[in-house]
Formats: sequence, C-alpha cells, structure tokens
Amino acid sequence: MRLSTWISPFVFAALLSVAPASRAQAAPTGPLPSVTQAVSNVQKFYDQSQTFKADFSQEYLAKAYNQTKQSTGHVTFAKPGKMEWVYDTPKDNRIVSDGTTLWVYDATNKQAIKQNVKQSALPSVLSFLSGQGNLNNDFNFQIFPGEQMGFPGGYVLVGTPKTPNPSVAKVLFYVDAATSQVRRGMVIDAQGNRNRFDFKNPQVNMPVAQTQFVYSPGPGVTVINGSNIAGPQGSNGGGAPANAVKP
Repeated sequence: MRLSTWISPFVFAALLSVAPASRAQAAPTGPLPSVTQAVSNVQKFYDQSQTFKADFSQEYLAKAYNQTKQSTGHVTFAKPGKMEWVYDTPKDNRIVSDGTTLWVYDATNKQAIKQNVKQSALPSVLSFLSGQGNLNNDFNFQIFPGEQMGFPGGYVLVGTPKTPNPSVAKVLFYVDAATSQVRRGMVIDAQGNRNRFDFKNPQVNMPVAQTQFVYSPGPGVTVINGSNIAGPQGSNGGGAPANAVKP
C-alpha cells in the first residue's frame, strides 16, 4: 500500500485549481492582517474549539508520475489529539487516532498501518486542529491575499517548517477571513508531491462519540508496523514490508 498516495501529511498540498463549493464568501475582507495576527487568529480559533467536524475532498498529485488521485469523506477532530477520517472514496478507508496511536486502514488491500503518532509526519501539520501543537513553534509563515491565490474572502498562510522535514517542504492554510477557520489545507513535500484537502460544511464544538477514535483490525486484516516503513511520509513505495502480520 502506498501510504503517501492518500495520507501525505496535511494531510495537504499545493496550488491546484480552486473548488468553488469550498471557497470563502467573496465579501470585502478589509486590510490584510499582519502575518503574526493572522497566525494568532487561526491558532486561537482552534485552541477554543473542543471538536471540529467537516466533509472533505482530497486531491493528491504524484509529481513524478503526473498522476492525480481524488478522494472524499468526512473528518472529525476532538481534544486532546484525536481524529477520524472516513473515506467515501476510496470506500471504507479510515485514518484513526486516539491521540497516541495512529491507524491507517486500506480497505481494498485489507491492510492497517499502526504507528505511534509522535513518529508520524502528521503532528506538525494537523495537531493544532485537534487542540495540540502551536503553529508558531513549527513553522515560519508568510501571508498572501486570498484574491492572489484564487481564494476570495480570505487569505493564505504559507509555512516553511522550522525543522527540515522531507515530508513537508511547504504547508498552506487557506483561511476564511471572517471566522479564522482553515477551509483548505495543502502540503508540498520535498519531491514536489502535492496533497490538498478542502473542508466543507464545518461544525465546531458539536458532540462526538469517543468510539470514533478507536480502531480494531478485523479478521484477515494485515497489520503493518509503521515505525519500520522506510521512506518519506512513512511509505515504502508499495508492497507490504516483511513485518506484516495478521491477527
């Protein structure tokens, strides 16, 4: 399973065409805030949010092959550090974390990658959405008017990791100026692969079932130890590693 084809860290990547349904409202936004104020506003919004739910669409571009894969589904975040991604396409794929262990389930191949969250590439990009992490601690940001980036009614924060990371060369957050919500996230990795998520129908501080953040491999599911997978984004380039086991 090529983990990087559908979960490259923010889980996100850059500068593909804009999806009209997820654009911020094209209302006057006033002067562009300073980058410091903009980052602070985004961080504050998610610091105050106990839960976050949304529908999402994902577009992943593998640069070397010039191939694009599209996915859709639903995502839920909850403090502290919990998340669940349920895919409609590819059907029944899931990404689940209880804040400690990250599971990535590929329904087609009946494989589940198990990894310590701290060893994954996800935290620096996603952790602030679930109430952990601090954007200023992880990235140096620039700010651009939304109109220049095909995102009217908002602005775009472009971050460079303070600690070099081949999985995340650049991260982009497309922010609704009226609410400071991230409506789109993108990541460009060191190889130029791009992974983009658009968030639609966001809901904040709604009740969520804690069972959403628990995953147990079913019969016949191959469990892969993610800490032993080599290569960027936790991918070994395809194929199950030798340490795969079936419960």
